Amino acid sequence: MDIGTIIGIVIACLAIVLGIVFGGNPLALIDVVSIFVVLLGTVGATVICFPLARMLKFHTVVLKAFFTDSTDIVEIILDLVKYAELARREGILSLENMVDEMKDPFIVRGIKMAVDGTDPELIKEVMETELESLMDRHAEGKQILDAVAKFAPAYGMIGTLLGLIFMLQSMTDPSSIGPSMAVALITTLYGAMLANLFAGPIAEKLTANDNEEVMVKTIIIAGVMAIQSGDNPRVVQSKLATYLPPADRDRVLEAA
Repeated sequence: MDIGTIIGIVIACLAIVLGIVFGGNPLALIDVVSIFVVLLGTVGATVICFPLARMLKFHTVVLKAFFTDSTDIVEIILDLVKYAELARREGILSLENMVDEMKDPFIVRGIKMAVDGTDPELIKEVMETELESLMDRHAEGKQILDAVAKFAPAYGMIGTLLGLIFMLQSMTDPSSIGPSMAVALITTLYGAMLANLFAGPIAEKLTANDNEEVMVKTIIIAGVMAIQSGDNPRVVQSKLATYLPPADRDRVLEAA
């Protein structure tokens, strides 16, 4: 589980709750009609934008922001260097006995193709195609959250306009203007909260997770290609370490 996502949501909710508690009556911010306008309107507009099959899997996209474990890139690089040493010492066919110990399925697929004698260009093409497909799937999931973040404030404004219209129709009673205006603005609040407390942050978290996974798989592709070409393990180590920031690069060199 990604603790950072949980902590961030708790802090953001706490900020809003404190603002409500110290700002006035919390019950004044509850309006069922406004909730229906924002939620149903946002869901309806989002369903229009995307195929229903993708919308039915939307919950799996959201869960990835909470249940994705961070990958230790340094450990991945050290494993690839170890495989390069073994291939250099005993031949690339010896890696077939190491497949069961490999933790990343992407490494397994690449090593298996190398062991089978697949053309290097074909190995690279297959692995890069898989990486591109992964990026496309991640982008599709983020698009839904981006749409929610875009439509929620818009439907909040629609609800506010409806409230103002109804308020202006009852101007004969001045005492009702203040409460009616407050209810009208609640819808905008709901839309802003849905966009900035849920959809927007989770979409950005998915982007961060995607960037990390793309980096890991890019390193794996470079490592597999270096192993397949029979590069010296120290060359493999140096080549893969260049993808890392200086602190992690030092960890690779020290561990190796």
